Amino acid sequence: MDYPIKIGLISPYDHAFHGGVADHISKLAGQFRGWGHSVRIIAPCSAPQAIVDDDFIPMGRPVPVPSGGSIARVSFSVWLRPRIKALLQREAFDVIHLHEPMAGFVTLNTLSVANSVDSVKIGTFHTNRGTPLYKVGAVRLGLPYFRRLNGRIAVSQTAYQFINRHFPGDYKIIPNGIQVDDFAAAVPFPHLRDGMTNLLFVGRLEKRKGLRYLLRAYSRLKWDWPNIRLVVVGGGKPDDESYRIMSERNLQDVLFVGKVSDVDKARYYKSADIFCSPATGKESFGIVLLEAMAAGKPVVASDIEGYSSVITNGREGLLVAPKQDEALADAIAILLRSPDLMSELASNGLKRAEEFRWERVASSVMDYYQTFLTMPRAAVSR
Repeated sequence: MDYPIKIGLISPYDHAFHGGVADHISKLAGQFRGWGHSVRIIAPCSAPQAIVDDDFIPMGRPVPVPSGGSIARVSFSVWLRPRIKALLQREAFDVIHLHEPMAGFVTLNTLSVANSVDSVKIGTFHTNRGTPLYKVGAVRLGLPYFRRLNGRIAVSQTAYQFINRHFPGDYKIIPNGIQVDDFAAAVPFPHLRDGMTNLLFVGRLEKRKGLRYLLRAYSRLKWDWPNIRLVVVGGGKPDDESYRIMSERNLQDVLFVGKVSDVDKARYYKSADIFCSPATGKESFGIVLLEAMAAGKPVVASDIEGYSSVITNGREGLLVAPKQDEALADAIAILLRSPDLMSELASNGLKRAEEFRWERVASSVMDYYQTFLTMPRAAVSR
């Protein structure tokens, strides 16, 4: 597109809390701004003072609610509707792009007043597990709002299959993106390049991320490979079962580093020898797999929806059945025994990661906007 447009990226989730959707929105905004477009981000926020973005507009206070084995931080304020309507009329966006439109009252209220402005309305669906609204009869109630979307994006085939069951329609599949160069050029931590072999786990310490299975696999491997170390990166605390495994098996060389910055996360990937993601399910996309591949690391992961769309078993990594710690240990052992295979998988992974550069992903999103911006307004506002 050879002229600048004005875009509103709207999220139901707490923008001060690191998560996949918030990161996606921030990176998409950055890419669009780099091309000369005007972008405002509108989302609930628990700590507006922590957001370093002059074009961020806080909208409502988020509250934590259980959601598909995780915690969603969304706003359920019923008083936002007039504020959102006034905002949309004042900003006069060319495109209103809602992420997880049915997940909270910020996005739902936006759709409820969207017909009051002459904007293209696009929705992106990220999840493979839904939110509490899907469980309380909101699908039927949300259908009129869903129909106000001009275009619909799903980030993967898995996300499409999930949302299409609830809201059938035409969807464009455009994946998440990654900053490939940030991971490829990261500098390893010297204290982790000390001759030991590093297995790396990255993710929030939630039950569905499967850390307990990796700990069990690690305990099996440690007998034959005493020189291995497990590095765990991510916020939260291990569950009781993980603590029990570490205590009963007296696991050594397990390093919990907690939540880290994006820069340090890339450095941990670069410091690893093998990346492991033993998630048990409900993943719509394998962003951590792509990050590891962009850093040039072979991957061992669960063979689950969302992951299998990113990795081909035996090409960029090894996939094993979820919740099977013995199979997980065997796959890691195959790589520990074969440096040549590790190198081959890592090389293939780098090529695969290139397909998900943010420049490519953002370009696909912008092209999708263009299909609606070039239509007569009467056709768009159906």
